[in-house]
Amino acid sequence: MDWIQALWLALVQGLTEFLPVSSQAHLVLASLLSGEVYQGLDFDIMLHAGSLVAVVLYFRSELIQMARDWLRSLVGGPKTPDSKLAWWIILATIPAGIAGLLFKDHAEAALRSPVIMAWALIAFGLALGWADWRFRGQRDEHSLRLRDVLIIGLAQALALIPGTSRSGITITAALFLGLNRESASRFSFLLSIPIIAAAGLLAALDLSESGFESGFGVLFIGFLAAAISTYACIHYFLAFIKRIGMLPFVLYRVFLGLLLLGFAL
Repeated sequence: MDWIQALWLALVQGLTEFLPVSSQAHLVLASLLSGEVYQGLDFDIMLHAGSLVAVVLYFRSELIQMARDWLRSLVGGPKTPDSKLAWWIILATIPAGIAGLLFKDHAEAALRSPVIMAWALIAFGLALGWADWRFRGQRDEHSLRLRDVLIIGLAQALALIPGTSRSGITITAALFLGLNRESASRFSFLLSIPIIAAAGLLAALDLSESGFESGFGVLFIGFLAAAISTYACIHYFLAFIKRIGMLPFVLYRVFLGLLLLGFAL
């Protein structure tokens, strides 16, 4: 992999990781267009590490406050909206974590095909549009209850189906529960942090057995480009989502799904 290919793939990863459009489907489409395997395990880890660093930096103030209040709540301190939100993120991560440990290998082997990705893009894209049009309300992430958190957590487990989009399915679930667009997106992005970190750790353990395939320069370019593009994507998505709504992403998902079907059939 040369640096131009590394830069291109990192930008695709960074710009689609937190949009409700499935970064995985875009990387598969890139491999179909180029006729090559899009990346190795070491490069994949660096892309996700870049995205993780970006989301942590973007929400650093919120995360610091949540961590402080959560730690105080462990030693008898007062319960605050931020400590409660920290507990909700932990609880909502559990279903996806269990599903990942039990079914990840099976899902990747049995479901990783352009046809399945295409139908997942279309079906869950339409669900996103329906939730945004029919059920979206004015609740924010601090109004979440235990039942809501478990529903969002179970929805996140569906992201094991390639083409679903982790951010897309969690935003969809939050909209179905009456959250507004900005709050649904913020909770989805915060919820991504433990999942990306855990997936990266497991991948790093696999990498320790297989060894590195890419050069340092390519890995650094991938990490930096993914971090910068992810940060920009989160910033502009949250800045404009109230104005533009979810319809552009729904239409794009349907278009991308049909495009993948055209390549696969």
